[in-house]
Amino acid sequence: MRNRWGILAVLFVVRLTIAFQFQSVAAVAPLLGHDFGVTLAEIGLLIGLYFTPGVALSLPGGAIGQRFGDRATVLAALALMLAGSLAMALTDSWNWQIAGRLVAGAGGVLLNVQLTKTVADWFAGDEIATAMAIFVNSWPAGIALSLLTLPLIGTAHGVGAVHLAVAALMALGIVLAAGYRPPSSAATAATSSVRFDFHAAMAVTVAGLIWGLFNVGFATIFSFGPTMLVERGWSIAPAGSVISIVLWVSLFSVPFGGFVADRMKRPQTVLVVGCMIFAGLMLVFSHSGAVIASVIALGLISGQPAGPMMSLPAGVLQPMTRAAFDFGAVVLVACPLLLWVFNRIASRRVELA
Repeated sequence: MRNRWGILAVLFVVRLTIAFQFQSVAAVAPLLGHDFGVTLAEIGLLIGLYFTPGVALSLPGGAIGQRFGDRATVLAALALMLAGSLAMALTDSWNWQIAGRLVAGAGGVLLNVQLTKTVADWFAGDEIATAMAIFVNSWPAGIALSLLTLPLIGTAHGVGAVHLAVAALMALGIVLAAGYRPPSSAATAATSSVRFDFHAAMAVTVAGLIWGLFNVGFATIFSFGPTMLVERGWSIAPAGSVISIVLWVSLFSVPFGGFVADRMKRPQTVLVVGCMIFAGLMLVFSHSGAVIASVIALGLISGQPAGPMMSLPAGVLQPMTRAAFDFGAVVLVACPLLLWVFNRIASRRVELA
């Protein structure tokens, strides 16, 4: 397949497997607690372990991809994810659940770094914002698919069947990835010298900070929005449902923002204007009684800067250096560790109260 939009569709499905596997534990958490006799804290640890290998693999992952090639690296990552799911499906030991989760997570982190670089290879300089915006949506799509299917499978057939279902999706990913071929431009670049200077490193670092701060603002909606509505007199279930509208609408606004950025040829304008309006809507939402209108507006606007943000590193990185310095991946895999620190501080505060 040489059509880059067809390639993007394949990469979308392959990346979707990461989110699907990551969410598989949380989707059946009550069943895990019952079957293994573990606490909610232990299940939370199992969830967070998925991205723990990323601390060691994010940057070396790029070098691995450079050494062995895109397809071989993607297939190896999917094989690790498959092995991890099978280990969790075929054993009844909690220690093996932890081991399987770590192995799967190592594959997931390696796959995420390589796929982001691959999208940049195919679309650098031409419709990159649209492509990245579509690519980013593979994560919520995988989460949604996991939440829709895995609880049903777990309730009907048990936790082992859940992990077998995840393994089946990994197998599909392997089939899809096996036919991948890199773009001719990337192959040509592979034979040339790779230069990654200090200014490029700093530019990618700043791009990562932009992406990280944007996600802090976006996550604030889901972290505190339901609580704020409950404080206003809403019940818990409707409050959560209303806040989820932001996510559902953003599934359309993210690729739309990328499309607008590419058509205007001014992605940074879309980024700046989108962020400023997003900030204004956050203030409106927190001080206004027009809840439904506010969350719809937030969904329409909040997703639009995502594509332009994701396309920033591709503007300063050559094909062979894109994976090795994917700062966004480093920020992402640090989140579970920071969450552990947060929980430790919070629990200590409760003990002292």
